[in-house]
Amino acid sequence: MTLMTLGSFYEVVAWLIRLTMLVIVPMRRTPQAASSWLLLIFFQPALGLLLYLMIGQARFPSWRAERFANLKSFLEEQRQKLQNSVASLPAEAALAADLAENLGHMPALSGNRMLYISDYQALFDHLAADIDKAEQHVHLVIYIFDSDRSGQQIIAALGRAAKRGVNCQILIDALGSRRSGKQVIQQLKKLGVDAREALPFRLLRGRTRGDMRNHRKLFIIDGKIGYAGSQNIINRDWRPGVVNQELTVRVEGPIVFEMETLFAINWYLESGALPDRMRDTPHLVPPKEGSHILQLLPSGADYRLAGFETMLVTGIYAAKKQIVLVTPYLIPDSDLLAALKTAALRGVRIDIIVSKIADQILVSMAQKSYYQELLSAGIHIHRYRDKLLHAKHISVDNKLAMVGSSNVDIRSFLLNEEVSLIIYDKEAIAQLQNIEMDYLKNADEVSKAAWRLRPCYCKVMENLARLVSPLL
Repeated sequence: MTLMTLGSFYEVVAWLIRLTMLVIVPMRRTPQAASSWLLLIFFQPALGLLLYLMIGQARFPSWRAERFANLKSFLEEQRQKLQNSVASLPAEAALAADLAENLGHMPALSGNRMLYISDYQALFDHLAADIDKAEQHVHLVIYIFDSDRSGQQIIAALGRAAKRGVNCQILIDALGSRRSGKQVIQQLKKLGVDAREALPFRLLRGRTRGDMRNHRKLFIIDGKIGYAGSQNIINRDWRPGVVNQELTVRVEGPIVFEMETLFAINWYLESGALPDRMRDTPHLVPPKEGSHILQLLPSGADYRLAGFETMLVTGIYAAKKQIVLVTPYLIPDSDLLAALKTAALRGVRIDIIVSKIADQILVSMAQKSYYQELLSAGIHIHRYRDKLLHAKHISVDNKLAMVGSSNVDIRSFLLNEEVSLIIYDKEAIAQLQNIEMDYLKNADEVSKAAWRLRPCYCKVMENLARLVSPLL
């Protein structure tokens, strides 16, 4: 076959790929994501098709979907056990709670106690102390579990618990912990801990996409104490030149049973079996001074809708006075942009707190491409100094707040398994707002005029990154 014939054959195949994907790509996909995929495929048909086959479809394999469907009766059993703890809320909050329950299958519960932990080392000290007091079981789901000093502190506590006969079951994301996850699992198994990879990458049989991850950070001790938030089990300065600032919530009360239920879902999806003791009736007596109304919202590709984004957009549309949004990665889609702009037009004060320090350069450039649009809408953007503000939370007036593992980007909206703790009572929301005010004191507000004058090459690089932002 001559070179000209080969060239002609390639062109025919390339156009077949382009035209076929022009029909396939827009199906069940946002316009921004479809545009990015089609742009790549039209310029590089072979490469674009290969990448699309690898990571282009935001769904798990059929065997996992079947396992999740099998959990329906289990979830209903768990829901029935919570009947006496379901919160009575005012009409507006009740609507939000009903929406969250329809999205994540878990109701809002009263009688909880909670503690915000923003000191990085304090989280490990609290967790290790709680594990040392465990009598029955310790359940952890974690994105990054490293073998460094912080990791060894928790590994040692888990080893001591297992030696006492406590049942310890740990899920560690295969990609998030790629640096030393296998080493941590081996070490834990030697100590008698049942540690496994979450979403291990499979190339052929039961293939799992490498970029759809279990990004949750969820720790449960004896079904009585739970933790949710943004912090991984790794040193705060594990990246050279970057020090993390986090926020985790330690809770007691009925909400911990929802955390146990979510752990059971994760364990069943990975192993095909429910964890030990999950069929037992839980001890749901509220702790002393337990007054907080909380709700757990799991989200991810296992669920019908983008749960976190749906609640985020709904909360923004319901805002009347003030919104504070804290996120390390801000790549909004059209729905979120519209909600933010509309709220600003209604006179709602919106403060978005991001980090000046970047740990992911391409994501940071794509994020900056949205600043001018947000600033022009009257939205205030603040860049946190000195540390990577890895915390992820939002407060809406004094009526609703969410703290969890979800970033404000397409990956957290559609691809990753995430978990958020929704907070409904004023006291707990006020405590979170105090933390947010401290962030603002340590952040520089972005000036609209100054931002417009940044170098031209920055604008070019940011806009190029924005073209692929739906794929990040």
